[in-house]
Amino acid sequence: MAKPGLQRPGHVEIFSRAPQQSYGHIRVDQLTPAIGAEISGVDLDADIAPEVFAEIERAFAENLVIFFRDQHLSAERHIAFGRMFGDLHIHPAAPSEPGHPELMIIAADENSVRANGEGWHSDVSCDAEPPLGSMLYIRECPPVGGDTVFANMYAAYDALSDRMKVYLADLRAVHDGEHVYRGLYADLGVADRPKYPRSIHPVVRTHPVTGRKALFVNSGFTTGLAGVAPHESAAVLRHLFEHLAHPMFQCRFRWTPGTLAFWDNRCAQHHAIWDYWPARRYGNRVTIRGDVPA
Repeated sequence: MAKPGLQRPGHVEIFSRAPQQSYGHIRVDQLTPAIGAEISGVDLDADIAPEVFAEIERAFAENLVIFFRDQHLSAERHIAFGRMFGDLHIHPAAPSEPGHPELMIIAADENSVRANGEGWHSDVSCDAEPPLGSMLYIRECPPVGGDTVFANMYAAYDALSDRMKVYLADLRAVHDGEHVYRGLYADLGVADRPKYPRSIHPVVRTHPVTGRKALFVNSGFTTGLAGVAPHESAAVLRHLFEHLAHPMFQCRFRWTPGTLAFWDNRCAQHHAIWDYWPARRYGNRVTIRGDVPA
């Protein structure tokens, strides 16, 4: 997890995670000082011992997004691993695998007009109880491109000025799915729902496990600040969206077939890069239900 570090003149603070205690059952290799780690020594297609699962949970809390390469997961095993962390979320708009409504399809190829996850966002933050986390298992990916960038929202909050933290402390923001989902999957034959989720959440949320504060607004779903004049709201959100996308808060992950990524939607955002057209990328996402942001 990130903590404030040294500051260079004219730059945001340099962040580094607190030293981690050693792991006895898995290997954890951090990707950047701010966020992300690759986990090895685990076969997700086999039964996971309680002591191994406890270390996976700790690695998830400490690193915000964790990656497991060279996995061979069936749909059932993917769903079962997600359920180890909680009840599963059904996406309000996206298509899923036949017979598995929990298994969202993530796909793009030469016939696609868009790709999932372009732009910075936290998954389905418009829900009244936004997802705890998401597990994306990539079965097929292009030889080059298709990376995903992840950003640490603890670090983004910590880097704000004290005056800005005071201003944001009691603010709430509107997260709306209507403009995101209406017609989004029409090319795949998915009919729109009469209504998509819309919720109001704290701009700064406290993580229920770590107790740390994180920015909880994103350019995908957040449309305004509750009780703030529209022009002021737009200016503040524009600043926050630019701020939270600073490279100092990020890691960039290159996928290989058979990789599963598990990210914490409560304290991280991500941006999928569609730079691989007309190549094909295919996978499935399992999403764990969350709670009301505090």
